Amino acid sequence: MNHATPVIHDQPLPYIAKLQPRDVADIDLVVIHCTELPDLATAREYGERVVHSSGTGNSGHYYIDRDGSVLRYVPEDRIAHHVRGMNEHTLGIELVNLGRYPGWLDSRHQAMTEPYTGAQIQSLIALLAHLRATLPNLRQVAGHEDLDTDTVAASDDPALQVPRKLDPGPLFPWPRVLAACGLQRLGRMLPSV
Repeated sequence: MNHATPVIHDQPLPYIAKLQPRDVADIDLVVIHCTELPDLATAREYGERVVHSSGTGNSGHYYIDRDGSVLRYVPEDRIAHHVRGMNEHTLGIELVNLGRYPGWLDSRHQAMTEPYTGAQIQSLIALLAHLRATLPNLRQVAGHEDLDTDTVAASDDPALQVPRKLDPGPLFPWPRVLAACGLQRLGRMLPSV
C-alpha cells in the first residue's frame, strides 16, 4: 500500500543542540507512545522542561495531533529521551491522547478510554512509510509498554503496583498499523530488576 509523504512541521525544541548526535543508520526501531496529556500544547510544555543535567528534557521525535498534524520536535540525527535504556537506536513517535491523565499512577484510573482518531492513524501510517524510506536500517516497531514493563507503587495506595507505562495502550490499532507499515513488532521486554 502506498501512502503519501505526510506534511511535517518542524518545531525544534529549544535544547536540541544539546542532545547527543547520532548516525541515522543506527536507528532500527520506532517506539509508539501516547502523550497521556490533554493536548499538544501541554505535551510541548512537558517536552521543553529541562530535567537532565545535560540541559535537555524528555520528548519524542515526532508528535501527531488528533487532527493528524505531524510535528517534528527532534530531528532523527539527535538522540531524544523517550524510552529508558533504548534511546540511542530508537525514534519516538507520540500520539496526542489522554491515556491515564491526570491519574497516571492511581490504581483506580488505569483504563485508557480515548480512542485514537482516524486522522492520527492515517498520519502515523504515512509517517512510518516515510521513515522506512529514509532510515536505511529501520526494521521494527514497538509500543512504549512493550519496552518499559516495570511496575511502581500506586499513587493512591503504595501497597499496590501499577504499570509505569501503558502506552500506546489497548485502543491502539496494532493490526491495522502493522499491516500497513511493513515493520515487525518487537515483543515485550522482560521487566528490569
